[in-house]
Amino acid sequence: MDWKLELVAIPVSDVDRAKTFYTEKVGFNADHDHRVSDQIRFVQLTPPGSACSIALGTGIMEAPPPPGSAQGLQLVVPDIEAAHAELVERGVDVSEVQEMPGGLFVFFRDPDGNGWAVQQASRGS
Repeated sequence: MDWKLELVAIPVSDVDRAKTFYTEKVGFNADHDHRVSDQIRFVQLTPPGSACSIALGTGIMEAPPPPGSAQGLQLVVPDIEAAHAELVERGVDVSEVQEMPGGLFVFFRDPDGNGWAVQQASRGS
């Protein structure tokens, strides 16, 4: 049996601000933006090349965690220097490249403080 993670909900305080950050600054694709009612809005965004998307919205979680509480989200890229340069060029406040166990990393936060790592895996990992 295959188990595939396809969608992760990210708690944010302002859906429009978060959508703009993830699409214009980080470069995610905007797949869906549906307002079901005044209480329910579902926005799906996908990193280029990823099989897993993130969901932003209102009324999409029964008991939503506080905005900014998603930590340890991780993207994997083939070239950390190119990823770092792209994030800087797009205006993301991103860390310098750091060598750590498991490869090379950069880190950034969205406007609510949700924490992301971008990893270039070590050869042989």
